[in-house]
Amino acid sequence: MSLLTGSANAVKYTLFGFNLIFLITGIILIAVGAGVGAVYTGYKLFLAGKFFAIPTFLIVIGSFIIVISFFGCWGALKENYCLVLSFSVMLAIIFILELAAGISGYVLRNDASNLIKNSLTSSLNQYNSDTQNATTKLWDDIQEEFDCCGVSTYKDWSVAFPNGDLPISCCNIPVGAVGTFTCNASMASVDDRHKVGCLDGFSAYISAHAVSLGAAGVVIAILQFFGVIFACYIAREIKIRNGITGFM
Repeated sequence: MSLLTGSANAVKYTLFGFNLIFLITGIILIAVGAGVGAVYTGYKLFLAGKFFAIPTFLIVIGSFIIVISFFGCWGALKENYCLVLSFSVMLAIIFILELAAGISGYVLRNDASNLIKNSLTSSLNQYNSDTQNATTKLWDDIQEEFDCCGVSTYKDWSVAFPNGDLPISCCNIPVGAVGTFTCNASMASVDDRHKVGCLDGFSAYISAHAVSLGAAGVVIAILQFFGVIFACYIAREIKIRNGITGFM
């Protein structure tokens, strides 16, 4: 028989409902972390290690939430003080970690441009049209995907190609072109060459995913803040009705 009555009993079942929501949020965090991590993996040669830290962190937090949801559900239904108190403490820790992950996501957004610029600039000399290395392929993929050329401008390629040549991916190949196609800095029409550098478009794309990490962490942390309040209230009511003293 339930020891809780009135508003406390209602909050108990509300807490149980919140735990089901927490279970879903844990799955969401894992999905967001894995999804963004997969996007970053495609560009890992040009991204610093900290870009992968937050997605991994969210996956770990999401897995932890799924596990501790058991304490909340079982403790609320059984009105077990120790389980509910353990759930409250662990949820409070998760709240702090998620808030930290969310803030880190927004900070990473601000740092993305500088971090990516350094990586792109240092990789220019590694581009080799004769050898199909990973850096060459990734540069071609980015320049084609974002319709860009070089880091800030096509002139950045002069470091690797002093004669004025450019990677073919810097140019729009004319429809119906046959045979050899040349892409260089002295092309008659700039319409044939990508006009902008890759830094702005690429860093904006990466930053947008960092923001999604931050938003997921902050929104779910706010939701769990109310779960901590509910759990603490239930633990207090169970403690009073069972005549428990101290923390145990």
